[in-house]
Amino acid sequence: MPATDYQTNTGRSILHNRRDHVAMDSSHDPNSLEAELETFQKQVAEQFHELASAGHDELLSLSWVRNLLDVFICCQEEFRVVLFNNKPYLGRAPMDRLIGEFYERSVKALDVCNAIRDGIEQIRQWQKLLEIVLCALDNQKCLGEGQTRRAKKALIDLTIGMLDEKESSSALAHRNRSFGRHNAASSTKEGKNLGHFRSLSWGVSRSWSASRQLQVMGNNLSAPKGNEIGATNGLAVAVYTISCVLLLVMWALVAAIPCQDRGLQTHFSIPRQFVWSAPILSIHEKILEESKKKERKNACGLLKEIYQTEKLTRQMNELVDSLHFPLSEDKEAEVRQKVKELGQVFESLKDGLDPLERQVREVFHRIVRSRTEGLESMGRGNGSE
Repeated sequence: MPATDYQTNTGRSILHNRRDHVAMDSSHDPNSLEAELETFQKQVAEQFHELASAGHDELLSLSWVRNLLDVFICCQEEFRVVLFNNKPYLGRAPMDRLIGEFYERSVKALDVCNAIRDGIEQIRQWQKLLEIVLCALDNQKCLGEGQTRRAKKALIDLTIGMLDEKESSSALAHRNRSFGRHNAASSTKEGKNLGHFRSLSWGVSRSWSASRQLQVMGNNLSAPKGNEIGATNGLAVAVYTISCVLLLVMWALVAAIPCQDRGLQTHFSIPRQFVWSAPILSIHEKILEESKKKERKNACGLLKEIYQTEKLTRQMNELVDSLHFPLSEDKEAEVRQKVKELGQVFESLKDGLDPLERQVREVFHRIVRSRTEGLESMGRGNGSE
């Protein structure tokens, strides 16, 4: 899917309307800048408040993760508008340093996107094994030993695959293909820009660590000081806002999706005076609480559908081991009920994984374009880096 054609499900971005307005009013005085920055922060707060309000059953589900990426794309676009409207400030100190640090964090996020893509591919392999179980046991008039043996083999393979996820992640990382390659030649300009990023984020190596990457992204991320806010006419706050959004989104992806060294120790320290701090900290706390639950501590990913797959696979294994043929009516009914539950998880994965991968790819491309545009606005561009 070309990045330029992507539309978020939320439909909350007003990017084009605001750009049209800027074209008609080029003065953009300090008062309008203050209002614009306030609007940006309020929009971030509102969108993350909606995510933070999700119920326990919805948090970390495929649909919730997709909504999270929608929100990030909206926030990223609104931030691009803020920069677009205030280009003269970008090359001035300390704004040049602050925006440069944000773009360096963005480059680190590209590696996370690549690792998450591999995690999605891993889940697809589990989905295929679920399909084998369903083909063997679902819609069968009579459950026999042959179908049960076939299902049992797939269940064992699935159990081993999920337990052995760390090693398989390393293997996946070795053959990783970066989003930077995808459709890189779709246009001459974009092909050139994405080609530059091949050297920055071509894929993750065997020694790559999601935990370390997140820690590096969070290093020196602190609220702007009063003199920095004053010297940038408040733009430093916008940079800090989008930096915190970027870090939270990448951290939540690593928490949800299998990838190398998924440690969640990244420290979040956001002053409470920011209007968006409460919902972002709430999401962080809820995900941490989920990771500390007894049944989730050793999970290969906190995604709701992964947990459901693990739980149902374990239950199905135990159930199949207890079967004696011919089956009693009660046992057959019990098997069919578990198969129905497995089918629901399978459908959720089938419907959600492809759109999720497209969104992760879109996040990758948006980060690339935003960084390229910002550096060009600062008079640095790709060629002088």
